[in-house]
Amino acid sequence: MRRLMAHPALLAVPLHPLQQRRAVRQNLQFCRQLARLALRSLHQELVLYPKPGLVSLIDNGSHDDMDASTFLRSLFSLRHYFFQIAAAGLKGAPFHHLQKLAIAAEARMLRATGGVNTHRGAIFALGMLCAAMACCRSRKLPLQAEVIRATLLIQWGDALARHSGVNDNSCVGQRSHGQSVALAHAVGGAREEGALGFPAVFEVALPQLQSTLAQGRAPHEARIDALFALMAHISDTNVYHRGGAEGAQRVRQQSAAFLAAGGTGAANWRAQALACHHDFVAHRLSPGGAADLLAAACLVHQAMALELELERGA
Repeated sequence: MRRLMAHPALLAVPLHPLQQRRAVRQNLQFCRQLARLALRSLHQELVLYPKPGLVSLIDNGSHDDMDASTFLRSLFSLRHYFFQIAAAGLKGAPFHHLQKLAIAAEARMLRATGGVNTHRGAIFALGMLCAAMACCRSRKLPLQAEVIRATLLIQWGDALARHSGVNDNSCVGQRSHGQSVALAHAVGGAREEGALGFPAVFEVALPQLQSTLAQGRAPHEARIDALFALMAHISDTNVYHRGGAEGAQRVRQQSAAFLAAGGTGAANWRAQALACHHDFVAHRLSPGGAADLLAAACLVHQAMALELELERGA
C-alpha cells in the first residue's frame, strides 16, 4: 500500500479546484502569520533590555536622533511589507521584484521616521527570510533551519551574490553607511550576509537562542544571549561607522567576555549586561546590525514553532 501511495502517477494527480482554492487561502493565511511574526520579532528586539548601545523602551542607547517612538512608527509603516514579500516568495518571484518591495518599504519607513534609518537592515534580512519561508510552504518543504537557508540560496542565491557587490564606483553617491564601511574596513555588511544565506542567523544567533531555551531559561534571557553571541562574532558595520576598528574590537571583546562568564546563566548577568550598555553608550557604539540579525533569528525560531503548531492542529 505504501508503495502504491508513493507512485509518481498518483502523486502527480492535480488537486480538485476546491482543494486548490483552499490551499491558496491557507498559504496566504500563512503569509499573514509570517508577517505578524516579523513585526513581533522586531518589537521583541525593541523592548529587550539591557541591550548595549541600542534603543529600548528604557533609554535611547547611543542615539540622539531616535527613540522607542521612532521605532514604533517605523514598525507601523512596515505592517504590509512583510505580507507582500512573503506572498511574492510564495510564488517564487524573482529577486528584482522582492527588491522593489523592499525599496518601497524603506521609503515608507523614512517617511514615517522623518528620514531616520531605523530598520533598513531588518527590511532586507527579515524580508528575504519571509520570502524564503513562504517559498518553502508553497513547495511543501518543512520549516527547518537548514531547509529555509537552502531554499533562500537556491531560489535567490545568485541574485543575492550580485547584490552584495559594493565595488561599483558608479554607485558611490548612493552607498549606505554600511556599504562605505564595508569598503573602508574590508568587512562584510548586510548584503554579504544575505549572499551567504545569513550565516550569523543560522550558525550563531539561532543555535544560541535554542541553547539558552534548552537550559530552561526564559525567552528574554535567550534573546539577550543571542544578541551577545552576534556582537561577539559579526563585523557590525554600524559599530565600525561609529567607532572604527577599535570600537568594533571593544564590542567583540566585551560580548565574548559576557558569554564566557556564563551569559544569562550567571547570577549577576543583568549587572554585567548593564555595565556593557553604559560602556557602549559612553563610547557612542551601537550594534544595530546585530539587533537586526537578532530579530531575524527570532522570526525563524517562531516560524518553525508555528509550523509545529499547525501540524498538531491539522
